[in-house]
Amino acid sequence: MSDIKQILKDHNFRFNKQFGQNFITDTNLLQAMVKDAGVGEDDIVVEIGAGAGTLTRELAKAAKKVYAFEIDRNLVPILGETLKSLEEKVQVVFKDIMKTDDKELDDILEGKNYKVVANLPYYITTPIIMRFLEREKKPQSITVMIQKEVGQRLASKADCGDYGVITLSIALEGKASITREVPRYMFMPAPNVDSCIVRIDLDGRYKDVDKKKVKKVIKSAFAMRRKTLVNNLSSAMSLTKENVEKALNDMGLDTRIRGEVLTIDEYIALTNALNI
Repeated sequence: MSDIKQILKDHNFRFNKQFGQNFITDTNLLQAMVKDAGVGEDDIVVEIGAGAGTLTRELAKAAKKVYAFEIDRNLVPILGETLKSLEEKVQVVFKDIMKTDDKELDDILEGKNYKVVANLPYYITTPIIMRFLEREKKPQSITVMIQKEVGQRLASKADCGDYGVITLSIALEGKASITREVPRYMFMPAPNVDSCIVRIDLDGRYKDVDKKKVKKVIKSAFAMRRKTLVNNLSSAMSLTKENVEKALNDMGLDTRIRGEVLTIDEYIALTNALNI
């Protein structure tokens, strides 16, 4: 394959800020991301945002099949060059993943198990992650290149400043970890922030939990970060302070604590104790 920068130049490609396009050209980094994602020869991969196809190409070398979603049709000729000789292992789908319903996605994947790997545009990171975490046919894992600060929130621990609703929403589905940090100069064009690679392994530990109720409690607990858990839950969920305090006491927790102190297991226990 020719140098990707030359291919982009040959096709007079112009980066579209609307799509948050920041491409990676460093082969070592791309191969490291594929390794971090744990992609093997039997794996089906869904890539969000094929871009110039550099990550797509490395995924295809390792995986059984790659379904690469891309919204920018100006990349058609570029992907034709970067993915040359890999046509049997790659299917580029020119659709917006956020406008592709579950049935259509399942039809494309033919119901097979899959992993998600993506260099995500910063502006749509959380919606895309939650879109896959909340669908019925969930992926085995999600590995994404995202803004460093967002990655820190996803993988944060209880009682840390980055800990919040998104952290706990992910913890309901699996375990998130930062596999490596990526400086901004590795991208073309370079963004204004550094990035990191986050891997989320979906383990199904809480498949029997009423997640809708737990998420309601979590969201209410963080309604006002400076307020105590008792105050937030009583005001957001129309519960009496006495009922919330009793639930916390039964769990052996201080009634003065704030929402960022509780782990996902404690939120599940609290939801059951509140009997909502």
